Amino acid sequence: MNEELAITVGTAARAARVGLGLTQADVAERVGIAMEVYSRMERGKVLPSVTTLRRLCQVLRIGADSLLGLEVAALNPAMEELAPISAPGEDPPRLRRLVRALRALNAEQLRAVSQVVHGALGLLRR
Repeated sequence: MNEELAITVGTAARAARVGLGLTQADVAERVGIAMEVYSRMERGKVLPSVTTLRRLCQVLRIGADSLLGLEVAALNPAMEELAPISAPGEDPPRLRRLVRALRALNAEQLRAVSQVVHGALGLLRR
């Protein structure tokens, strides 16, 4: 593995991800890889396959040249102003993070959170 290239890809991926307001888990989910694999990729410990590289470019809204360090400007300035991306019909990143956190709760904890949410919603409706 070319360590310098892996670090370049990881650094560019991280910058693009942070610029879009996404978490590592958000990107991994959209790319279709395990979060641990994506994390290792960002740290320059592993290089993505060509298929994963292509999907990373799509998800992170970054050209392959930028991701591979062949271009100076890794991010299009207009992209930095965009809200975190969600495809049509897809939940926003904040909601997906909340759902992931809720899935980790046991039945009793989930019931307690549900009561709090329903109570808060009742106050908002007043």
